[in-house]
Amino acid sequence: MSGDSDFRHISVLYNESLEHLAIKPDGLYVDCTLGGGGHSSGILEALGSQGRLIAFDKDADARAAAKQRLNQVQSEAKFDIAAADFSDLEEVLQDMGIQGVDGILADLGVSSWQLDQAERGFSYGQDGPLDMRMDISSGQTAADIVNTESAEQIAWILKTYGEERYARRLAEAIVRRRMDKPFARTGEFAELIRQAMPSKALKEKQHPARRTFQALRIAVNHELDALEKLLEIAPDMLNEGGRLCIITFHSLEDRMVKEAFRRWENPCTCPRSFPVCICGNKPLGKQIDRKGIIADISESESNARARSARLRCFERSREEELQI
Repeated sequence: MSGDSDFRHISVLYNESLEHLAIKPDGLYVDCTLGGGGHSSGILEALGSQGRLIAFDKDADARAAAKQRLNQVQSEAKFDIAAADFSDLEEVLQDMGIQGVDGILADLGVSSWQLDQAERGFSYGQDGPLDMRMDISSGQTAADIVNTESAEQIAWILKTYGEERYARRLAEAIVRRRMDKPFARTGEFAELIRQAMPSKALKEKQHPARRTFQALRIAVNHELDALEKLLEIAPDMLNEGGRLCIITFHSLEDRMVKEAFRRWENPCTCPRSFPVCICGNKPLGKQIDRKGIIADISESESNARARSARLRCFERSREEELQI
């Protein structure tokens, strides 16, 4: 990567995200997914001299490019960039001596730049190494999975993470093909998926390998595990009135976020037949825009990634609200 100009990324639901964070000039905010620094730049611009931003990303290229971008923002606020996954949010903030924050933003999409870099292996439209790791310094690659896992495990990954209805058929085709030659490139793998698909599936508008690539990317980077951990710790990390904003891009993520927000808003475990609550569980806060926010027509037309994006926001209760 030659610099910030090479890390092209259009932040999805940019204005909506900043609006729903309800940024206070002297507040402390976390961007869980720094990426190209788009959302982080907006947060930083809204902060005053007493404000602070902490941004997370395990992709070294993203951190380097975003740091250049943030250094150019006209703001007196401080910012720190953590070389970590947001699943480590609690530990990183504790090491910094931080007990609570005023807002947390997580954009769960893959950046446009990462998709455009053939050598990163995220794209079925460009030929490159079958990698897909956000952190290229460690961990299992997509090639490792498709070349070593059983057909049953591959089918489970495709069905669970990609919601691929032909998961078993594709997994069997993958295992048969790798017996002759292990997969190494995205091009050959995407072509195998295309050939293995039934003819009726090839009539769909989307690329036949789209769901398979999504599933492998999620598996390689343990994305749903990281989201689950974030949803476990986020409520306790928010100060009174603090907000958690999460942008999802597929139904699995959105379902997890929606269910967590509902549980925080109504944690009562008493049977519905009970006239009053006796479990003692108190609401943690409230959802903002309960149905979530989607991109308007203008953004959807100008940025294809925005078409599947949904922003959900949760606000932590204030002490006086808990006493009512």
